[in-house]
Amino acid sequence: MYKEETITAAARYVRELLSGEGSGHDWWHVLRVWNNAKHIAASEKADVYVVELAALLHDIGDHKFHNGDDTVGPRMAREWLEQQQVEEEVISHVCSIIRDLSFKGAGTSPAMLTLEGKIVQDADRLDAIGAIGIARTFAYGGHRNREMYNPGIKPELHETFEAYKSSTAPTINHFYEKLLLLKDRMHTATAKKIALQRHQYMEGFLEQFFAEWEGKR
Repeated sequence: MYKEETITAAARYVRELLSGEGSGHDWWHVLRVWNNAKHIAASEKADVYVVELAALLHDIGDHKFHNGDDTVGPRMAREWLEQQQVEEEVISHVCSIIRDLSFKGAGTSPAMLTLEGKIVQDADRLDAIGAIGIARTFAYGGHRNREMYNPGIKPELHETFEAYKSSTAPTINHFYEKLLLLKDRMHTATAKKIALQRHQYMEGFLEQFFAEWEGKR
C-alpha cells in the first residue's frame, strides 16, 4: 500500500507542477510517458515501482528550462522522494535514471545501465516521435521563437551535449538532429515495434512538408 500511495502522491505532485505548461513538456507528456513505461514494463522483468517513479518525475527539472543545468531534475526528484521517506536504494536508482535519460546529441551515447532506466528512456523517446512527437516539436519550437524551417540552415549532428543544448536551429532540423535517430536507439522489443510505425509516420510527414514547401502538392 505504501508504494501505491507514493505513486499516487508523485502523480499529484507532477500534475500540479506541470499543468498548463505550453512547450510540450507538460503533465500530459508525463502521463503518456508513464503509460508507455507501464506498457513496456509489462513485458519485462523490471522493478515497476522504480519505473513508475522515474517516469513520473523525469521532467520536473528539465535542463532545457534551467539554463542547460542537467543536475536540477535529479536534485528535485531526490528532495521530493526524501520527503516521502522513500528508501535510499530506490531514490538513487530513480535519480540516476533521470540524470541519464535525456538525448544529448547525435554523437553522444551515455549508457543507460539498468533495465528500469531503459524502459523509461524508451517510453520518453516514444513520446518524442510519431504524430504527438511532431506536435510537441513544433510546440517547443514556437515556445523558443524558432523558425519553422529555413533552407539555408542545414541540420547538424551534434558531437557534444554542449553543442546540442545550445542549438537554435529551425524546428524541421530537429527531425534530422534527433527524432529520426530515435528508432534505432530503442532498447526493448516492445518499444522497437512501436517506434517503427511512428518513425514511418514522421517520414511521411516530412515528405508531405517538403512537397508543400516547394508548391508540389
